[in-house]
Amino acid sequence: MLRYSPRVIVALLVAPAIAFAQTARTLTLDEALRLAEGQSEAVHIAQAGVVRAHGGQLQAFSQYLPQINGTATYTRTLASQFSALRSAPAPVPPVGTPPVPPPDTTRFFTPCTRYLAPAGATDAERVLALENFARCSAGGGSSIDFSKVGFGAENQYNLGLAGSLTLFSGGRVQAQNSAANAARRTADIELAAQRAKLTLDVTQSYLDAVLADRLVAIAESSLAQTESVLQQTRLAREVGNQSEFELLRAQVTRDNQVPIVLQRRTDRDIAYLRLKQLLNLPASGPVALATPLADEKDLLGGPATAAMPAAAATSEPDTSAADRATVRQLEEGLRAQEAQRRVVLAERYPSFTLSSSYGRLAFPTGVVPSWSNFLTSWTVSVGASMPLFTGGRLRGDALIAEASVRETRERLQQTRELAALDAEQTVAQLAQAEAALKASAGTGEQAAKAYTIAEVRFREGLSTQVELNDARLMQQQASANRAQAIRNLQVARTRLALLKDLPLGTGSASTTNTTTQPPQPQ
Repeated sequence: MLRYSPRVIVALLVAPAIAFAQTARTLTLDEALRLAEGQSEAVHIAQAGVVRAHGGQLQAFSQYLPQINGTATYTRTLASQFSALRSAPAPVPPVGTPPVPPPDTTRFFTPCTRYLAPAGATDAERVLALENFARCSAGGGSSIDFSKVGFGAENQYNLGLAGSLTLFSGGRVQAQNSAANAARRTADIELAAQRAKLTLDVTQSYLDAVLADRLVAIAESSLAQTESVLQQTRLAREVGNQSEFELLRAQVTRDNQVPIVLQRRTDRDIAYLRLKQLLNLPASGPVALATPLADEKDLLGGPATAAMPAAAATSEPDTSAADRATVRQLEEGLRAQEAQRRVVLAERYPSFTLSSSYGRLAFPTGVVPSWSNFLTSWTVSVGASMPLFTGGRLRGDALIAEASVRETRERLQQTRELAALDAEQTVAQLAQAEAALKASAGTGEQAAKAYTIAEVRFREGLSTQVELNDARLMQQQASANRAQAIRNLQVARTRLALLKDLPLGTGSASTTNTTTQPPQPQ
């Protein structure tokens, strides 16, 4: 059998206190909840979902408003097919041909933009005008100035505004807005649910750590008692008042208590690690919990919100199945699915759109245009579109949307039933926790008194170690059961206060007894 020396026992009792004498971070329950709010990944994900849903609302609502876009482009023409319309160079007359006097350009325009001679022109000017007209019609002579309208212009500028407005969509826009609003409400419910779940998780982990501290203290107190009994038995053996069997029994009892202390400390370390993980605190950093377990009188005789976190104490318990977060989420999901079905059905109807385009165009000969070079182009149009043949796509979309609505409706009914059952379980767990605490009321004091009497009887030689060990085990178990009952009642009341926003099944087993049954004497 493994034996523990007195030095080991002293180390088990004193070393933890010395190690904890370092600078520890004092943490209350409300401070832990505030710290967890800013560190929780689940809450941050839910907040991102709210932002995403708000963006979806803006996208859906924007379809009610006109869509206006502005454009600005510059085009440099390196080569153009319209260059073929330019004038060919004039032929060189033979040598010795007398020069032909130019026509009166003040009264007659030779460019191809005007083909006829003005009123009062001479016969020669009229003949020249007809020749010029024929030459322009055949593509020769002076070319048309296409650069003014953009044909072949080397530099092109286009400043434009384009707008469109949906006049009729068969209810599609309204349905999309309904779906977006339902998604936003779902995201808000999810955020509240994650915050409530975080509150319950942190409260449960915090109280678990406090309970672990209490159980360690109970186990160490029991170890100290067995060590005291061993010393008394050893002294009695030295003077001949006790047999060697009694000394061996005392030593075995003391040694059997050491693993229990070690187990309790391991459980405490695990509870602290879980709490630190929820708060994103360093695993190696010491933490001192400043909020103890509630007093038994406050829980049984005080208000229902005694020793509860502030986030839960300010809310009234609501056990209605229709008000549960999961049920409300599915109701919003059903509204969104019904809106999506209306979107699909609206695709069968024609849609009318009003659009307009306004532009200012310039084709300067230089790189930088002046405002006088810009020409105006403005159009307004009304368009209509309607699917005539889609190969069964619309029918398939309608079947999918209808199936989604039916599935969501059945899930909603199923969730309502589960929510009602979950609420009844929560109330039953609270009643069980209150009954367990009432049953343990006064048991700890009675067990402590019984152990004191048994210790006196053993010291006076009126009883054996069996009676003393029985009294010690009863005291240890009574203290552990009382601490466990207080923790369970606090968690049960917190869960009931947060039940409206909690997801289904969250913390449903929070009142399970986690104490370890101490070994019974042989």
